Amino acid sequence: MSNFVYFFQPCPEKLWGLTSADRIGRILKKSGVQQLEVSIDSLNTNDSVLIVRGDYLFDDRLIEYLAKTPKIILHSGDQRNDIVAIHSPAHSAAQAMTVIEGKAGIDSLSDFLSQTPATTSIAYQEKLHKSEPPFLLPITSENKEELEKRLFDWSYKGITDLVTKWAWPRPARRAVGLCVRWNIRPNHVTLLSLVLVIISGLCFIKGQYGLGLLAGWLMTYLDTVDGKLARVTLQSSKFGHYFDHLIDLIHPPVWYILWGLGLTTAQLSGLTFPLSTVLYAMLLGYIAGRLVEGSFNWLLGCSFSIFSWQPIDAYFRLITARRNPNLILLTLSILVGRPEIGLLAVTFWTVTTSLFLVGRLLMAGWSRYHAGTLRSWLADVDSPRYNTSRAARLFTQHFKK
Repeated sequence: MSNFVYFFQPCPEKLWGLTSADRIGRILKKSGVQQLEVSIDSLNTNDSVLIVRGDYLFDDRLIEYLAKTPKIILHSGDQRNDIVAIHSPAHSAAQAMTVIEGKAGIDSLSDFLSQTPATTSIAYQEKLHKSEPPFLLPITSENKEELEKRLFDWSYKGITDLVTKWAWPRPARRAVGLCVRWNIRPNHVTLLSLVLVIISGLCFIKGQYGLGLLAGWLMTYLDTVDGKLARVTLQSSKFGHYFDHLIDLIHPPVWYILWGLGLTTAQLSGLTFPLSTVLYAMLLGYIAGRLVEGSFNWLLGCSFSIFSWQPIDAYFRLITARRNPNLILLTLSILVGRPEIGLLAVTFWTVTTSLFLVGRLLMAGWSRYHAGTLRSWLADVDSPRYNTSRAARLFTQHFKK
């Protein structure tokens, strides 16, 4: 038995360098679904085919859902309510083709389930820590820019730090456009980020904090660019995923250690505490925080992040002691000419963050013990209790016009 995808009314318009057919092909490649290059009549008895209109932009989740759901008819759900996709077994494929062409009514596929994007109930996205209704939009030359923006916004994590959420989206979108135009791949951007990590660290240990921060902020910007580039062009790979995350995991505490080693004797006297004590506290706080985040998943059996558990956790993620909020503290300390205060601030905030996370882990464990399996608030964001929620407006797309 083989599963195929067949494109009806293909559209040559490209979004982020890919036609709709290219995009869908990349989405389904990991599922083993092949593109049918010949006639539908050539299907074997046990085969199935997903017939898709190529002039529509499909949410990745919709395509994956359709590929896993046999005997389904998807309508656009807009005013036209076009039939945009049908997943059919081989024996009904010819009839399904006449239906999507508009030559026959859907009553000829009476045992098929008709749905729209709104009725699929696939809004919650665990990987991106957000909840957003699936989209399905017609592709035209006139709305290309709007659709590219929609794809880019969709690729963005809902719950993240304040710099990534509010400072980087617009400039990152421009950089992603240049990368697509110049055929720069996500791993190329990640490699450049690694070079900047090293340059920044070398500047810190030499006490050249201004240059180090410049390289550091550029690195954080590129760290946003490579992830968004990978998502909008569907070029994610296991190597790229682990390469990027390993850099993100290791370099922040190394930066803070090198920052401390770059302090002059006069600056060290302003620490109040011995440098070794400050660095040990920072490092232990950083490790503890990361361990708590992992324990939330490993010990409590949650598939979502601790920052996605309840709205308070999403708010705290904006300012939690990760790299970007800590870089703000370091930058402010340089602006006032006191780099040692920056190191103390990072250490204090790292330890405080870890204590907060330990408290949240204990509360989650208590809730897990008494109430059973934990559930992310994002999975229920479309319920009435969140109709007037500021968190729902801030971290999801459900209530944005």
